[in-house]
Amino acid sequence: MNEFSILCRVLGTFYSGLRLEALVVPLFTLIRDGKLALSWPLEQDELLERLQKSCDMQQISTDYNALFVGEECRVSPYRSAWQEGATEAEVRAFLSERGMPLTDMPADHIGTLLLAASWIEDKAGDDENEAIETLFETYLLPWVGTFLGKVEAHATSPFWRTLAPLTRDAIAAMWDELEEESVE
Repeated sequence: MNEFSILCRVLGTFYSGLRLEALVVPLFTLIRDGKLALSWPLEQDELLERLQKSCDMQQISTDYNALFVGEECRVSPYRSAWQEGATEAEVRAFLSERGMPLTDMPADHIGTLLLAASWIEDKAGDDENEAIETLFETYLLPWVGTFLGKVEAHATSPFWRTLAPLTRDAIAAMWDELEEESVE
C-alpha cells in the first residue's frame, strides 16, 4: 500500500461513516494520540493538529448524521446529487468492470469513491493508472470541491470543518501526482 492508497483509504473510511466502526475507532486513536500526523504523507500539520484537538466521538457522530444521513441531510454525500445526469449505476458499472467488490452502499458515495481509488491503486497494474485517472477526472473532481465547501460550511463540529479542507487539499495533491505520472 503506497501513500496514495493510504490517503484514499483513511479519507474514504471517515466519509463512509461510523458503520465502519472497526476501522474508524483505530483512526481516531491515531489522530488523538498525534500518530496519524507522523505518517501522513502531505504537509498538512496545522489541519492534523486541529483534528487532534477535535476528537469528540459523540459530537463527530452527531454531526456526521446531520451532514450526510437521510433525506434531510445537510450535504448529500452522493455524486448523483451534485452532477446533472449522473447516476449511481454508471459508477457501479465502472467499478465492477475493474473487479471491485461492491456492497449495497451506493457506489457514488464520497466514501465509496475514495475507498475505490485506494482499492484500484492497491491492485494497480500498468493499465490501472488510467482507471484511477478516470475515477478522479470523471467521478470525483467535477463535484467534490463544491461538496467539501458545503461540508465545511454546514458542519457544526470542528472535526468535520477541518476534515473538509484537509480532504480538498489531499485530493488536489493526489490529482497533481496523477497528472505528473501521466506526463512521464
